[in-house]
Amino acid sequence: MLVVKKMMSFFTLDTKRKLLLIEAGFYLALARILKALPFSRVSPLLGKYMEETSKDYKQTDCPILWNISDAIDLVSKHTMWESKCLVRAMAAMKMLERRKIESTLYLGTGKDENGSLIAHAWLRSGPFYITGGEEKNRFVIVGKFAKQINEKS
Repeated sequence: MLVVKKMMSFFTLDTKRKLLLIEAGFYLALARILKALPFSRVSPLLGKYMEETSKDYKQTDCPILWNISDAIDLVSKHTMWESKCLVRAMAAMKMLERRKIESTLYLGTGKDENGSLIAHAWLRSGPFYITGGEEKNRFVIVGKFAKQINEKS
């Protein structure tokens, strides 16, 4: 019954929202596949290593950033596969790249309550954190990838 209710909710959305959610699902699936590959093969796709994009932004990008963040958050809760921080960050990065919006993916490490080593990934575009930003302060940055967009392309 819950599945039917969710399907009905989806079909009541406007077409732009439906397409954004479908796109988020596609990129979450792609990111999950990429996560299964050796990181050395995936990292060149993420951008320039140990560089960051600007914290400047266009006011007109704000609704796009918010909508992508919201879509990734919503769809990742309903995937049949694990869609945790790295998968979410990579998917959101690809969605921003399609819209010619720069972003920086951060990788960090820290310790949990038991003292065990844990990792986290988050994505920033301009001054805004698209995914994973709520936990970023618990982690030390060990890697970052800047996805810069050429104006000519």
